Amino acid sequence: MTRPGDTRLTPEVARELCQRAGGKAYLAGSIASLGSQYVLGLKAVNCQSGDPLAEEQVTAASKEKVLDALGEGATKLRGELGESLATVQKFDVPLSEATTSSLEALKAYSLGRKADNEKGAAASLPYLQRAIELDPNFAMGYRGVGIEYSSLEELGRASEYFTKAFQLREHASEREKLAIAANYYEQVTGELDKAAQTSQEAIESYPRDWAAYGNLGVVFSNRGQYEKAVEVTMQALRLAPDRSADYANLANYTFALQRFEEARQLIHEAQARKLDDFVLHNALYALAFLGSDPAAMGEQQQWFAGRPEENLGLALASDTEAYGGHLAKATDLTKRAVDSALRADSKETAAIWQANAGVQQAAYGNSTEARQSAAEALKLVSTSQGVEVEAALAFALAADTARAESLAQDLNKRFPLDTQVQSLWLPAIQAQLALNRRDATSAINFLQAALPPIEYGGIIFVNNISCLYPTYVRGQAYLAAGQGAVAATEFQKILDHTASSGTAGQEPWPISVWRVPMPCRRRTRRERMPPASARAPPTKNSLPSGKTPTPAFPS
Repeated sequence: MTRPGDTRLTPEVARELCQRAGGKAYLAGSIASLGSQYVLGLKAVNCQSGDPLAEEQVTAASKEKVLDALGEGATKLRGELGESLATVQKFDVPLSEATTSSLEALKAYSLGRKADNEKGAAASLPYLQRAIELDPNFAMGYRGVGIEYSSLEELGRASEYFTKAFQLREHASEREKLAIAANYYEQVTGELDKAAQTSQEAIESYPRDWAAYGNLGVVFSNRGQYEKAVEVTMQALRLAPDRSADYANLANYTFALQRFEEARQLIHEAQARKLDDFVLHNALYALAFLGSDPAAMGEQQQWFAGRPEENLGLALASDTEAYGGHLAKATDLTKRAVDSALRADSKETAAIWQANAGVQQAAYGNSTEARQSAAEALKLVSTSQGVEVEAALAFALAADTARAESLAQDLNKRFPLDTQVQSLWLPAIQAQLALNRRDATSAINFLQAALPPIEYGGIIFVNNISCLYPTYVRGQAYLAAGQGAVAATEFQKILDHTASSGTAGQEPWPISVWRVPMPCRRRTRRERMPPASARAPPTKNSLPSGKTPTPAFPS
């Protein structure tokens, strides 16, 4: 429409937008004070003619009663517009009960959502935390805080807020209950099938709910179903074309499908809409990485400097140095990333970087250093699922059987329903332990739970890296069993998924023993990409396969 992004939404502009979107009508509202009372007006307007289709006017006795009055007016308007009595009654929860009884809390929540889309999670959090301070029963407020902590790679904190939202879901509308439940099943219990079913139910009941499509896309990507993830996320973008999270996620899904130019185009479209998010910069870095463009990679690294996400940039640089064989540089950068995360009050993220360093050291055969890094990570945060799985794998690769088995037992006990813990992480850890015992047959059997498509799934731990560990360990197991041709097929999967990621591209780490780089996936929305290194980036054909955030999550 060639109008500035902050153009005031007047009736004329609203009508034009409605026509461009192919809508039938738009809703207009007004509010005016009358002494201590407030008069609210609601009006449905025909987009083509500009004629009113239905109007309602209600009065609130005080500021505290405005939401009650608004809900009353909305219910009457729905009836005037022809909605059946049955559906009006089914979905007619008073607004003050369905969302929040506090007008100030609702305002803070709305400002938080706006800040998230324009500036990212760090800018959004203060508003959302203020919302739940004003109304401790604000279920969607807790969900919002959970989403932002997930985006900032603090999965333990996110889980606490998603759980609180789930406990308070009776203080929400039917639509909100579905959104809360979908996040709970994905992020807390890890039940991806339930999460998908809940989002699909939301789409059936509310076919124009763009967030439900976006959430379903995240679940599909976590299950390794990227074509489906692209399809539903495209629908989310059609319904809400100015949401940065969906652009970021969609770019990552196309990355996982090796459609690099499509990913680049999506990023440019987001930037043309003045949308900015660090996941978009991650994706730009990945494109530069694949194109062997050190200057462009350096530009993206510079973008992180001085921002709340600075620790992510440092961790990415560490991973790239490790990929290039510069382990001393990688170790130094990991320390800086950990320190930066701690300064930003992101203790879990710091622990993840430390655990990642343990896997790196183990990959190079440095067992003592691997054990030390994994132990330090657990000292920082011992209860994080992401820290535990990385540390357990590091211990297993470093042949520390006792600690690896102890962590694996704890993970199995604490996350019995979690799709990825049960189908990706535990099989890889248990298979590596079996290989340490020279039991290739058991290793292969353990990995039967980690077959496609879940084998390629984007990892739910937004701040965690999931390499194609089951694939790599399975290849090792077949080698140990004397089945070289089958092992080669497993390693070829890695090479065939160049830059594939749970949702965000690829970050390769080398395994020097087999000279096959260990591919790492990253997650949705608030996600990390492979870091920029210095010297000679690998060529496109030499890169291995590659998560997650998801995610970010549509809010």
